[in-house]
Amino acid sequence: MTTVPTWEDFPMTHLSRTDADLYYELRGDGPLVVLAGAPMAAGAFAALAGMLAADHSVLTTDPRGIGRSSVRDRDAPSTPRERAADLAALIDHVGRGPAKLALGSSGGAVSVLALAERHPESVDAVVAHEPPLLEVLPDREALWAGTEEMLAIFETGDRLATFRKFMEVANLRLPDEVVEMMAGGEPSEQELADDAFQYRNMYRGTVGFRPDIERLLSVPTRVLIGLGEDSAGELCDRSSRALAAMLGREPVMFPGGHIGFAEDPAAFEPELRKLL
Repeated sequence: MTTVPTWEDFPMTHLSRTDADLYYELRGDGPLVVLAGAPMAAGAFAALAGMLAADHSVLTTDPRGIGRSSVRDRDAPSTPRERAADLAALIDHVGRGPAKLALGSSGGAVSVLALAERHPESVDAVVAHEPPLLEVLPDREALWAGTEEMLAIFETGDRLATFRKFMEVANLRLPDEVVEMMAGGEPSEQELADDAFQYRNMYRGTVGFRPDIERLLSVPTRVLIGLGEDSAGELCDRSSRALAAMLGREPVMFPGGHIGFAEDPAAFEPELRKLL
């Protein structure tokens, strides 16, 4: 059984940038692999990182403004290109780059697409696992309307209703008791801060990101689109397939759904290793 580290298992290691202090964790030794989420923090990748660290250096981080990564101005937006610059700076900082591969999931998938666009010298290959990109879909206007409704609900303070609207827009289906467990109850101060930063500072810029297809096809970085086998019909399934088609390639299939890397890392890890 893989033991998932807790916050206490790592020292509070940060890289200070002009506008943010970035918390990161570095495991293992060997070729560098980066695992990135947004708004998911480093902990979501802990089990997968532990497996890969058997023969790789593995870098994980809390994205700016989330968890243990702070920002100077909590009113400023967090864009995919800023988060890509953060990843490039961390790769340079740990001194083991360029990264052999960067896996980004959800908003982190958008971050690694921007990393390939703007900082191809930092990474040999990226796997954008289920990027939520509204602008590549034909029903973008309806999706934007739902997104704006969700963000307006968030401002009322109803956390559960916000999450339910998020699930509706993303076409995710969970039993109501699971939704209640995930978003009901009394949130911690950190959860409230992360929610506020995600919805107010990260969300629009992430789902509204427009990949530069010509640039992604011309950079030396290999760009792969990852997709969960259980995600059929979901928003991120549709956007992943649309982006893969724009790049002229098939998506790379992984076990599980949108967060298969966290739900069953033992199944996910061998498929990721095939790309290494």
